[in-house]
Amino acid sequence: MGAIVASLFGLLFGTLAIGAWIGIALLATAIGLAMMFTGLPVDRLFPQYLFNILTTPDLVALPLFILMGEFLFRTRLSETLFSGLAPWAGLLPGRLLHVNVVGCSIFAAISGSSAATTQVVGRMTLKELLARGYSPDLAIGSLAGAGTLGFLIPPSTVMIMYGVLANESILRLFTAGFIPGVLLALVFAAYIMIRASAKPDLVPENERALRHMPFRQRLAALRDLGPVMFLILCVLGSMYGGLATPSEAAALGVVGAFLVSLSQGALNLRVLRDIILGTVQTCSVMGIIILGASVLGNITSTLGIPAAVANVVTDWNLSPMLLIVALIVLYLVLGTALEGFSMIATTLPVVLPLVEAAGFDKIWFGIFMVLVVEMAQITPPVAFNFAVIQNITARSTAYIARVTFPFLLIMIGFAIMLALFPGIVTFLPDLLLG
Repeated sequence: MGAIVASLFGLLFGTLAIGAWIGIALLATAIGLAMMFTGLPVDRLFPQYLFNILTTPDLVALPLFILMGEFLFRTRLSETLFSGLAPWAGLLPGRLLHVNVVGCSIFAAISGSSAATTQVVGRMTLKELLARGYSPDLAIGSLAGAGTLGFLIPPSTVMIMYGVLANESILRLFTAGFIPGVLLALVFAAYIMIRASAKPDLVPENERALRHMPFRQRLAALRDLGPVMFLILCVLGSMYGGLATPSEAAALGVVGAFLVSLSQGALNLRVLRDIILGTVQTCSVMGIIILGASVLGNITSTLGIPAAVANVVTDWNLSPMLLIVALIVLYLVLGTALEGFSMIATTLPVVLPLVEAAGFDKIWFGIFMVLVVEMAQITPPVAFNFAVIQNITARSTAYIARVTFPFLLIMIGFAIMLALFPGIVTFLPDLLLG
C-alpha cells in the first residue's frame, strides 16, 4: 500500500509541477495508477467513465448556472443593487459598508459563483464607498469576505460539484446551505457594526445623515431591487416551491437573466459572443476537473486507498472535533496552492470516508467543504477574490490579505461552530425534504 500511495502523490504532484491543468493531472494520475497496479483495461474503461460521469443528470445544472452568471456579469445589476440597498443600510452602524454584505448575499442567491459575486457587487460598491470617504480597509475587506457567500448561499456551483462526486442530492445541499449562508452574512454584518461603533471615523461624517432619510424615499428605493427579486423567484422560488428540479430552476434562471439583460439594453452580438465563449471555457475546465476527480476516486477506491487512510487515522484515535480542526488546517494549507474546485477534486475520495467513519453526515460535510473552499478564495497566493478586487482597486495582494484576515478568522470560527452544532446545517433539509 505504501508504494501505491507514494505513486499517487508522485504522479499527481509530478504532473502539476510540469504545469499540467489540474483536471489533466487528475486523469493522468488515475490512468497511471490503473496501469501500474491493476489489470483493468484502461483503454475500454476510460470512454465508459467519460460517458457515465459527464451525462450525470445533476450535472446539467452546472453549465446553466454558469451561463446565468455570464449574463448577469454584463448587466447593470450592481448599480440597481446599490441604489436599492443604500437607503436601508444607512440605518445601521457602518452605513453603506453593509451594502457589500447584503449585496453579495442577494447576488449569491442567483449566481452560484464567488468570483462573479465579488466582481458584480464590487464593481459598483467599492467605487462608491471609496469616493464617499469610507475606510478602504473595511470596504475592501468586507467585499472580499462577503464575496465568498457566492458559494455558500444556494444555488452554488461548488455544491453541484460536491453532490455529483459524493453522490448526494443537489436539492438537499442547496437547502442545507441556506441557514449557514444567512448566519455567516449576519456575522459579517455584526463585525462591521462593532468595528464602526468602536471607531466612528471609519464612516464619513456626512454619511451619518443617512439614518434620517424619509421613509417614503427608502420605500421607493425598493423598486430598484425588482430585477434581483425576479431572478431569485425564478431560481429559488421554483425549486423550493416544488415546481422545478435544480436543473430546471437553473434553466429558468438563464431565461430570467436573459430577460433582465435584454430589459437593461445590455445585449448585442458582441456581448452574446462573449457570454457563449465565457460559458464554454468555464464549463470545459470544470468538466475536465470533475471527470478527472471521478476517475481518480474510482481507481483509488478499487486500490483500497481511502480505506487504508481511514484505518490509519482511526488508529490515531482522533476525536471527531480534532479531525475537523485537522481538516480545517489541511484545507487552509491547500488553499494557498489550489483553488476551490481542485481542492474538492483532489481530496474528496480520501477525506469523505474519514468523516463518515467519524459519524458526520455527508450533507453536513458538503456544507463544511463549501465553507473551507470559501476560505481558499481569500487565502493568498491563489485567491480568486483577491484577483477580482486587485483588478478593481489596483491594491497589492499583501494589502488585501491584511484587511481580509479578520473575515478569514470569522469563517474559521464559523466552521468550528457548524461542527459543534451540526443541526444548523441539517435542520432545514430534514424539515422540508424529510
